[in-house]
Amino acid sequence: MAWQESQLRVMVDLLRAQREGVPGLARRQEQRLAALVAQARTSSPFYRELYRGQPAGTVLLGDLPPVTKPQLMERFDHWVSDPGVTRAGVEAFVADPDLIGSRYRGKYFVCTSSGTTGHPGLFVHDAGAVAVYRAHGVRIARASVTTGTVGRLLALLQKKFRAAVVVGTGGHFAGVAWIESERRRSRGRRHANRVFSVQQPLARLVAGLNDFDPAILVGYPSALELLAEEQAAGRLHVRPAVVGHSGEATGEDTRAHLAAALGGAVHNVYAASEFTPIALDCARGWLHVNSDWVILEPVDAGYRPTPPGEPSHTVLLTNLANRVQPLIRYDLGDSVLARADPCECGSPLPAIRVSGRRDDVLRLDSAEGRPVSILPLAITAAVEDTPGVRRSQLLQSGPAAIRLRLDTEPGVDAGAVWRTVEAALASYLAGQGLSNVRIVRAAEPPEQSARSGKFRQVIARPRPN
Repeated sequence: MAWQESQLRVMVDLLRAQREGVPGLARRQEQRLAALVAQARTSSPFYRELYRGQPAGTVLLGDLPPVTKPQLMERFDHWVSDPGVTRAGVEAFVADPDLIGSRYRGKYFVCTSSGTTGHPGLFVHDAGAVAVYRAHGVRIARASVTTGTVGRLLALLQKKFRAAVVVGTGGHFAGVAWIESERRRSRGRRHANRVFSVQQPLARLVAGLNDFDPAILVGYPSALELLAEEQAAGRLHVRPAVVGHSGEATGEDTRAHLAAALGGAVHNVYAASEFTPIALDCARGWLHVNSDWVILEPVDAGYRPTPPGEPSHTVLLTNLANRVQPLIRYDLGDSVLARADPCECGSPLPAIRVSGRRDDVLRLDSAEGRPVSILPLAITAAVEDTPGVRRSQLLQSGPAAIRLRLDTEPGVDAGAVWRTVEAALASYLAGQGLSNVRIVRAAEPPEQSARSGKFRQVIARPRPN
């Protein structure tokens, strides 16, 4: 099949790029960037207009203007290079949960992003990009196995590489959409890979994982930490050989806690709806950027380069693989620290550390006084799925009370949106045994983090010692 041939070519080239080191990576970057910009100028009306004053010929990335998610979403139909792809069509597609993991127009992988920068996004990836992401995924899986012990490899084989992915469900979010896409593609993966929703009650999640007994456990760090607590309490009984986390920022203490509690080799993958996976960790604790296919530029608030060793205000991403929806110097919103010297692990790939999403786990009390843990990405899904919501921020204001800061889209009935959101939140909380929790609409809008430019969507109230 064509996609298999394409993926094989990409995998072979990944190996060659690593062997060739920094010069080989730089050469690939330069060639792919030139081709991407040329294609964007030709096929994307948005970029044709944006680059009108740019000289033809050699492309200097730093000379190109940065772009933002709101800017691109507003010009969606002029941004894409395929006229058959429209915002209305994609929105209708992602509105149908039965289509999660299937191909839009029979050929494009589609996912949605959360609103951590205040604006949810719709992202369309072509077959060439999917082949690149899949090849990197195979490389990550191989690295997880080959760097492990014989005992870990045996555990993976005994459990037939069963992978449990604990993510937010109910929408075309990148994690669940990718897993469902892989399950649709291969009959064998339908049983080897299973999605577990973070929105379900914790007891049900624990029971499902105990029954599945995964060899590989992947999830948000907040969800994995909660599962580590369940393991320590004797309610969860899994021993995965590999534990992977993504989607939230972590520190060495978190990774050590997960390794001790869950028993597997812990790996961090830096991924986004715009490109997955961007980077994979090494034994030295750094993330190595897949720089032959994605470019990251740490910059300050004025989009000027941030020196290595200093945390950036944000980072600009250029996806060299996707042509249907070009992303060139796209403001991703994460604060990134780039390492100045080569990493001791020996990888020629650039090394970074990322300060990404940092939301809190809520600890709310039921009517009986029983503490219930609520994962941030689970409760925000109940809000973000509501039409008309531009951005939101949940704050715990008491043991059984939350305040919601809500910003609605222009032109919508804000009162009607609030009533829908309140009902959705109440329904979700009731499903967690928290029908007693009071939900109050805050008068003030969501507040942005001055440090990272992102919105903390869930802020917990410190509990007394």
